[in-house]
Amino acid sequence: MSAERTSQPIIGEAPAFLEMLEHVSRAAPLSKPLLVVGERGTGKELITSRLHYLSRRWEQPLVKVNCAALTESILESELFGHEAGAFTGAARMHIGHFERADGGTLVLDELATISMRMQEKILRVIEYGEIQRVGGSDTLFVDVRIAGSTNANLQTLVAAGSFREDLLDRLAFDVITIPPLRARLEDILPLAYAFALNMVSELELPLFPGFSAQASSSLLRHDWPGNVRELKNAVERSVYRLNDKTKQIAKIAFDPFDSPFRLREPSQVDAPKIVSGPTPKSQVLPVDLTERTRGFEKDLVVAALERARFNQRVAATLLGITYHQLRGKIRKHALDVRKPG
Repeated sequence: MSAERTSQPIIGEAPAFLEMLEHVSRAAPLSKPLLVVGERGTGKELITSRLHYLSRRWEQPLVKVNCAALTESILESELFGHEAGAFTGAARMHIGHFERADGGTLVLDELATISMRMQEKILRVIEYGEIQRVGGSDTLFVDVRIAGSTNANLQTLVAAGSFREDLLDRLAFDVITIPPLRARLEDILPLAYAFALNMVSELELPLFPGFSAQASSSLLRHDWPGNVRELKNAVERSVYRLNDKTKQIAKIAFDPFDSPFRLREPSQVDAPKIVSGPTPKSQVLPVDLTERTRGFEKDLVVAALERARFNQRVAATLLGITYHQLRGKIRKHALDVRKPG
């Protein structure tokens, strides 16, 4: 809920991410409302800031409000302001975020949490540029570009009757969807290095020795349900936990709760252990071990190439081998490494 004057650098070269940034550049000069949607931790706040600073309003206020952090009555007062005496404790007039953002951009974060009544009041601002302070009777006019951000499916909420369809129509003049980190494989290691260097600086260490091949591979194989935020936490945690700060990071601390003594649910503690019988390994024999191993290796190389979208250096890291070793395996199995389409 504060005005900003600077924007953090945005790191990314994956095709899906660059396409999204190009979308932002096209939408930024407009004054129409829009939506920024994406999974948690994808960087929606950075993108709404970029929209503002690439717009003609860049010298005017950028005001952000987290709608989920406030009750309906407080949110109404924060957005629209209130007159002195409007309610108990309102000793003086309060200027709301719509007035503070006049001429600039107002970002409504966690948009899906806003009540239906508040949605109706916001719709009126979008349509007519009119607001009234709580407890006031004067109509004020504001020129504000509204950008809503959410990780919720607003169309599903409309179908469920918990979000106004007319408000969604107004806000969704255009929708910028941020790709999840798992669709930005090429960006994972550059982002990881940037976060590691920042943590090294914070810890006042002389240098960052880097990630081992095993650690780099594990970063690429992880699914990242928490996206860039999760990556940042995992990398910074791994840097600060490193005992010998001169050695490469060999293991990524993905789970901060990981411990042999971690707490378990009562059902997990009390559940009886089921002991299975011996596995009849002889059922898979006889087998051509050389051919089976060759096929398994080929399948892994193909899977790595497909996951890396045929970026061979990324695929090599996924497999924990060098680029030249991967090239040798591609020749060995006569694989077609051209990206489909």
